[in-house]
Amino acid sequence: MNLDRRPMISVPPPQRPLRKRRAARVVVRAQGRVLLMADSDPGLPGSGWWVTPGGGLDVGETSLAAAVRELAEETGLQAAAEDFIGPIARRVVRHGYTDQVLVQQEDFFAIDLPATFEPQTSGFTEQERLTLSGFGWFTAEELAGLAVWPVELGRLMQLTDLAGPIDLGEVEESTVPVALGHRG
Repeated sequence: MNLDRRPMISVPPPQRPLRKRRAARVVVRAQGRVLLMADSDPGLPGSGWWVTPGGGLDVGETSLAAAVRELAEETGLQAAAEDFIGPIARRVVRHGYTDQVLVQQEDFFAIDLPATFEPQTSGFTEQERLTLSGFGWFTAEELAGLAVWPVELGRLMQLTDLAGPIDLGEVEESTVPVALGHRG
């Protein structure tokens, strides 16, 4: 269990704590669609965007092991490590929220399924129950009309067997811009 959890208490932007972690994200593909979760910033009513399953690495955990664990916890899908492709991409992302600034080094993995499935929320943490509000399966074309983190998801849906992960660089995806300051 990752003990480095977000505060979940809104503070003025310059007072937001700065957290850093490594994370694994999973691009779940089936029948030309990708599985996404509806996410939000609880300190900003009405906020919302779609994200891939995934989360922070536990102490001593590899990014592949975290991808397997996070997929099971967040969707109920039990998959073996050998079912995953990748990492297919890497990036550093800065997320500014009402309660924190999170700098995350992410490894993206893909998993290809023969059919879509109905995700389960029984593995959600208390925080995930507050911020995540549903699931959807989307085509690449449907992504164009959505707020999606990562914005490069359409590209990641197409990646298959690569010689190595592509570098997506450093990006910011925020509800409260990081430039508004933080302590740390």
